[in-house]
Amino acid sequence: MGKPFLSIIIPAYNEEKRLPYALEQVFDFLHKQAYPAEVLVVENGSQDRTLEIAQSFCEQYPNLRVFHNQQRGKGLAVQRGMLEAQGEYRFMCDADLSMPVGEIARFLPPYLTDYEIAIASREAPGAVRYHEPYYRHFIGRGYNFLIRLLALPGLHDTQCGFKCFRGDVAEELFRLQTMPGWSFDVEILFIGRRRGYRIIEVPIPWYYNAESKIHVLRDSLHMGKDLIQMRINAWRGVYGKIQER
Repeated sequence: MGKPFLSIIIPAYNEEKRLPYALEQVFDFLHKQAYPAEVLVVENGSQDRTLEIAQSFCEQYPNLRVFHNQQRGKGLAVQRGMLEAQGEYRFMCDADLSMPVGEIARFLPPYLTDYEIAIASREAPGAVRYHEPYYRHFIGRGYNFLIRLLALPGLHDTQCGFKCFRGDVAEELFRLQTMPGWSFDVEILFIGRRRGYRIIEVPIPWYYNAESKIHVLRDSLHMGKDLIQMRINAWRGVYGKIQER
């Protein structure tokens, strides 16, 4: 296989139950595409058989690569995957597949063009949420209010776990990432906007998964702290100068 057109990065922490189905669905989708692609699973500090299960799929799928991170943190896992990837486009994908995998096509040419970053949105016109409890939706909107206020005005859903980056842009932005945990994607979008990259929200159908690993109170506090840290990092020049494009 030559250089892949698409790299799909799946961060995996304690995903022994969901990962086999996710990989089967992802490869079923890729087998129907005309372009070369690769899948990268980055396991990070799991306490179950996630790494062993991921590695067992490598014999069946030669374009699957599996990496192990000792340190926990979804941000660290996605960062490694994005920098290890070789694709012209690099798509981060949660193992719960709360967005149907066939929707990936809507993030890529020829369906979508003229962008550097495309993010799945559960709030953009045309998006549909399924089976989500009201209280979770309310909490999510509270998160997004803080994010828009302190970092990313105008973006309606920055927390969905499905995002696509042009390869060269991914390499630039993820090398500047400092957040190891849940706030990493807000940081990446914050840096991308400062550097003048176009960010598009793609409306998707989204299915609530009751096995979410988010802890509301703890992660809310961490998010607020991280948003303030992003502003401090920007002021200190950690992300470089603002660029116009």
